[in-house]
Amino acid sequence: MGRLTALVTTLGVASVVIYGAMFIVPGDPATLLVGGSKPNPEALAAVRRQFHLDDPFWQSYLRWLSGAVRGDFGVSLVYRSPVSDLIASRALTTILLVAYAAIVIVIAGVGLGVLAAWKEKRAGVVITMATTVMMGAPTFVMAVIFVAVFATGLGWFPVFGAGSGLTDRLWHLTLPAFALAFSWIAYVAQVTRAAVRDEIRSEHVDTAHARGVPERLILRRHVLRNASGPILTVSGLTVAGLFAGTAVAEQAFGINGIGALLVESAAKQDLAIVQAISLVLVAAFVVVNMLVDLCNALLDPRAAGRAAR
Repeated sequence: MGRLTALVTTLGVASVVIYGAMFIVPGDPATLLVGGSKPNPEALAAVRRQFHLDDPFWQSYLRWLSGAVRGDFGVSLVYRSPVSDLIASRALTTILLVAYAAIVIVIAGVGLGVLAAWKEKRAGVVITMATTVMMGAPTFVMAVIFVAVFATGLGWFPVFGAGSGLTDRLWHLTLPAFALAFSWIAYVAQVTRAAVRDEIRSEHVDTAHARGVPERLILRRHVLRNASGPILTVSGLTVAGLFAGTAVAEQAFGINGIGALLVESAAKQDLAIVQAISLVLVAAFVVVNMLVDLCNALLDPRAAGRAAR
């Protein structure tokens, strides 16, 4: 119940900030929505009626929020289409991209982190140095490198677009997913390495070694099980953060996803779309974090009890 209350509260505060941003910026919100240096007075009046800008702030906000809860975000002034339809038409591409990148991050990040901690004197130093460099690589830089090497140079992957059909889409999304996941892999690997290394040095692992338990069983039963909490938490935060980072990858690879739509709408001052996508991204971030908390509670009920108190 407490997590659900926190989720609703966070979304409520975020919705006020997102909707209120239109009124915080200098100038008339209607002029900002219409765009142009000298908008038509009739267009301004139409926009004020459409968005109820002449109403008190809280009244217009509650009207917008009630529509957003029903999935109605109004009509785009640029695309002349319902905002919800525009988002829905691009949502699957973004979800596939985030899911693809998340799988890459979890497999590569956790795998490298465990290897770096378990084989600290051999592979650990190399992996630690490599992941430290990877953490400083922005998505757009990796996108340029991947396009130059794997798309233009070797011709292994397509350069632009999201493809059609599941298999073709996954093929088109491979480079964007790896570009989006690159620095996050290093982050997950670093946290995994620290968590696993702490468990390896614990007394119960030394006892298992002394009893002659095979290393594979020690790693699975004693190390990974106890280190799963921080690994799951950082993996969940990473996946949640991917939603915000999709805009860069989608723009770089010409993918018609939600992130690219957000950038295009912001450039065209289509605030109806910007507000809707911002709220959707915040909701996705909060929901993923709540799911991670629930998973942690299932793994360690004692931690959940302490958090509840």
